[in-house]
Amino acid sequence: MKNVEEETLKGTTTVGVVCKDGIVLAADRRATAGFVVNKKAKKIIQITDSMAVTMAGLVSDAQLLSKLAKAELKLKDLQSNRTSSIREAANLIGGMLYANIRRMSMVPGIVGFLLGGVDHEGFHLYDLGIDGSVTEVDDYISDGSGSVFAFGVLETLFKKGMSIDEGVKVAARAISAALQRDFNTGNGIDVMTITDKGIQMVIEKELNVKLEM
Repeated sequence: MKNVEEETLKGTTTVGVVCKDGIVLAADRRATAGFVVNKKAKKIIQITDSMAVTMAGLVSDAQLLSKLAKAELKLKDLQSNRTSSIREAANLIGGMLYANIRRMSMVPGIVGFLLGGVDHEGFHLYDLGIDGSVTEVDDYISDGSGSVFAFGVLETLFKKGMSIDEGVKVAARAISAALQRDFNTGNGIDVMTITDKGIQMVIEKELNVKLEM
């Protein structure tokens, strides 16, 4: 039987930042259903050795779609004997989202992803909308109920060509702003980096107070 967390639409805040030497993905940890149902929700998922997604929306659909994307990309790479590009992965997941929200269901499958990764063409960040839209981002993006607060920080602090370390600080501050203002955002922050050296979770912090950077 599905629990309330799996069946109810969630609020959240996720952030993606493009840096000169990589991609930064960040998210909070709170899952809500009119009340807080999970204080340790993981919203950043690695799907290949070079790609990861943040998720916002219905938990059960987001978890299923991320697992399906991971499996489909692995199968595609085995069949083609090559590694899929970030653009190919974005289009694949975008198609899944398009089909998901248009499927007849008592509970609409509303899910959005931010996809970050590195391939032979460089670093890429995509905004994958709940309607299946696929948009490449060349600076920064935020999704979820707290995104309006995160965007205020991103627009103020983002600099084109910033380093990955600077990007981590900006992303963390953007999530922190949402933590203070959005009820559906809270309880912690996770920040992941994607560079030529691989994928690394650089911040995993449980919070009950204001984040100090």
